[in-house]
Amino acid sequence: MERRDWTDGHVERWIPVLPELDPYVEGAVIRMQRLTVHLQRVREQALVDFALERHEYDTLHKLAGRGGRATPSELAGDLGLAPASVTGRLDALERRGFVRRTPSTTDRRRVDVELTESGRATWLGAMDALGHEEDRLIGVLDKDERRLLNDMLRRVMLAAEDSGTGRRES
Repeated sequence: MERRDWTDGHVERWIPVLPELDPYVEGAVIRMQRLTVHLQRVREQALVDFALERHEYDTLHKLAGRGGRATPSELAGDLGLAPASVTGRLDALERRGFVRRTPSTTDRRRVDVELTESGRATWLGAMDALGHEEDRLIGVLDKDERRLLNDMLRRVMLAAEDSGTGRRES
């Protein structure tokens, strides 16, 4: 017999109340929601473990995604923030030694933001904690199953994005 999870009991309780309920839709949605909550908890714990605020992690993450160097306006665009909001974030990260601002080599009026070794190590540490949990969870599937799950979730996500309520983020 296949092992049961919390969602199996949830679906069973609702079928008599809502007989038209598709147990596969309900089960999939509830499991996705619970996995999201679980991964958010792991992320929040990683942030606590590395003494990072979420906005600090997000800023370091976007900077790392640009090869460790970007302009404040590029970071503002990546984060969906006004440039003035990024300035405050960068001030705090610079005080902590996670980033440094340097004059641009291509434009005297511009400043570049660089990820320091300390900033990179802190970002990687927090990211690795979440990555290990993601690998542990999805690792119960073999390579073909992971590919299939990814493809199926892409189809679901495209339907959400096409409805106008989903967001595409980089």
